[in-house]
Amino acid sequence: EFGGRVVGYVTQVGDVKADIPHPEQISPEHVETLPDGSPNHIRCPDYDAAARMVALIEEVRRETDSIGGIAEVVACGVPAGLGDPVFDKLKADLAKALFSLPAVLGVEYGIGFGCARMRGSENNDVFVAESGEEIRGSDEIPAIRTSSNRHGGMLGGISSGMPIVLRAAVKPTSSLAREQATVTREGVPTTIRTKGRHDPCLLPRFVPMAEAMTALVLADHWLRWKAIRRTS
Repeated sequence: EFGGRVVGYVTQVGDVKADIPHPEQISPEHVETLPDGSPNHIRCPDYDAAARMVALIEEVRRETDSIGGIAEVVACGVPAGLGDPVFDKLKADLAKALFSLPAVLGVEYGIGFGCARMRGSENNDVFVAESGEEIRGSDEIPAIRTSSNRHGGMLGGISSGMPIVLRAAVKPTSSLAREQATVTREGVPTTIRTKGRHDPCLLPRFVPMAEAMTALVLADHWLRWKAIRRTS
């Protein structure tokens, strides 16, 4: 095992956004427990935003409606070199895993769609040598890092050694307790009301699934990496 850690949490519900400047510092305790020791049901480590998210979800519940949001997953301690530059890109496999989960309509990593408004000189992460650290015990080869992490821990389909930061957009629950317009098999306009359980927001339940899928993909790529190094 490589001792990595995967932590997921909610960053947005509707228009309520959390302020999480250092994703790599978030621990499971921040996600699961509020400062007073009570459960953090919304799984948001920004506790002020979490309270507003809960209030919004309760409002949506009273209106027999639902609301979507965004979950972020951060994997720390992932070694550099996992993945492939062409056919088995780590970012592609992670995106496939998250898209395979219910209700996911979008996936991004690192700065994501924010790169569309940037220049290359602004988007590029600068490589630096970490003083006091060496690679594989060598006194001559310094450990290399980037001074920022806009690339989200993956470059060219391969892990860089920086924290992997993923985000998934989760749609509002489609089954509602209120009537919705539809048509019959014959195309006649009618209405439908879904019976059973109605989650006003899927995000709290989505987070553990996203963590698990991310961990599975990383474990798979780590095993491949170990096998290739053993035979090369």
